[in-house]
Parts: sequence; structure tokens; C-alpha cells
Amino acid sequence: MPVTIQENIALLNMMSSDNLEDDLKSVQLHSPSDRRLQSDGACVEERVRTSRGDILVAVRGDRTKRAIITYHDLGLNYAANFQAFFNFVEMRPVLEKFCIYHINAPGQEEGAHPLPEDYSYPNMDALASQIDFVLGHFGLRSFIGFGVGAGANILARYAVASPQKVDALILVNCTSTQAGWTEWLYQKINTRQLRSSGMTQSAVDYLMWHHFGRSTDDRNHDLAQVYKECFSHVNPINLAMFIDSFLRRSDLGISRDNNTVKVPVLNVTGALSPHVEDTVTFNGRLDPAKTSWLSISDCGMVLEEQPSKIAEAIRLFLQGEGYCR
Repeated sequence: MPVTIQENIALLNMMSSDNLEDDLKSVQLHSPSDRRLQSDGACVEERVRTSRGDILVAVRGDRTKRAIITYHDLGLNYAANFQAFFNFVEMRPVLEKFCIYHINAPGQEEGAHPLPEDYSYPNMDALASQIDFVLGHFGLRSFIGFGVGAGANILARYAVASPQKVDALILVNCTSTQAGWTEWLYQKINTRQLRSSGMTQSAVDYLMWHHFGRSTDDRNHDLAQVYKECFSHVNPINLAMFIDSFLRRSDLGISRDNNTVKVPVLNVTGALSPHVEDTVTFNGRLDPAKTSWLSISDCGMVLEEQPSKIAEAIRLFLQGEGYCR
């Protein structure tokens, strides 16, 4: 007897993270044909005016379709964080159904000039509020959020404040708490170096750890070299401001019993990521009926190291929410 779409959706909603991970182990990983971390011209870039200055938004796809808004992590921009992933053949069903709007944090885009010395970089709440200007600029009523690291925190923050404008969230390595003392001290040292000496080896090492965890060179030497080269082209002053903003983040102020994220969430991490515990803590503060926690084995930066598994997880998640049928 054939299985109906409704039964498939019900089955997906009942899946535990362990079962979902087991299913994904059968997905074959293919190396990308092109791992460019600079823009490949697939997106149309537009400047969007906000109350805290202009930001760059890159648009890919038919603007009449439902929106996915992405937000990148520290040391990256939309091209470095998402371009290769969306170029995978496994993401074609998503690209056919959605229009992608990539937000770049202020001053983090390719070839960005140093922000003015008197520029007051937006805090995390202000960065989240800039999404309203993006929605207004493009005439969007709601969207599905897709964020990594700092970008995931920004999108989660926006969903708490404006749940009626968010349909669902796909969040990688999302933290929901304030920075701890160890993170605060380490980040302060790196931002000081970025401002005074540029992209030092210490700063590069920190960014590699932040994204990939430990032993990246042993797992994938070529990938590690690509990203080390990428970080050397980041504007260090602007990055220091973005890191400072993330470092000074407030707690999201959510719990399962009070003011939690009200939309469905796919909460993702890599088993080798330094942010696994952050995602576990975040997961414990979400509605279990609307949340799937997924840990991908043998990787730290899931979009680059296990893109096929993540693409399949996203497709299943969106299908379960009534999209990508």
C-alpha cells in the first residue's frame, strides 16, 4: 500500500534525532565541483538602507517564490558561507521552490572598506532588527531563516521578537546564552590583534577552530587551506567589530515554559564542532514538539564537510513543514 504525503510528514515529525542521523548515513557525499569562496555571479547584489547604515543583500532565484533568508557566521560573508552549499545538486529542489536572500552583516562583504572610526557597530538585537528593513525593501511578509553561528543567533533573536514573520528556522551551531569568561577572554585577545595587527596567525587559528573544531588539517587539508586563504582577505577591523558585537550578546531569554521560539526549528551541529554543547543547551530551551536536533558525525563545519547530509536533512525538514513536495 503506497505511503501518503501526510503519513510521510507524520513519520518525519515523530523521528528522533538519532533515527534521522541513521537515515542520513546512507547519503553519499560528493565533492563540490567548484568551491569558490568569492561571489560566482549567481546572485544579484543590492544595498538595503537601514537605520544603522546600508547592508548588502544578495538575491538568488525567482522573487515571486517563498523566501529563505540566510545569515552568515564570523569571518565569512554570504558567498564564503553559503554559495558552495547552494550550488550542490542536492539543493536544487530547494532552489526551485524558494528565492534566497543572503544578508551580509555590516562591513563583512567582499572588498569591504574599513568602517568609519566613529561607526557604532550594531549589537545583536540591532542586527536582528535590520531584517525588518530587508523585508520592507523586498516586500516580504515572512521567511524561513537559515543561519550559521553568529548568524543563527541573530535569526533566532529575530524569531523571538517577531514570530509572526518567521515560518521556520534552520540553525547551525546556534548559541542562546551569553558569552562565558573563556570565550570572552579569547575573543578580546583576537579582536585586539585584528585591530592592531590585522589578520594574525592567532586570529586565523581561532577562526579555524570556531568553524571546524580541532584537527581540520588531518580531516581535510585542502579544505582547511581554502578557508585559511579566505580569512586572509577579510577586512580585520570590520571583523573585529562584528566579533565584539557577538561577544557582547545577551541571553535570548527563552525557556520551554516561557517565551520560547514559536516556529519549527531544525537545530544542527557537527559532532566535532566546538559548539555542540551550545546547541544542546539551545535545544533544551525549545518546544520539543517543534524541534529536531541533529548532530552530523565526523565533521565540524557541516555545510562544507557533510553538505549532502545537510541538504537531505533540510529537504526532509521543509517537506515535513509542507514545503518542497
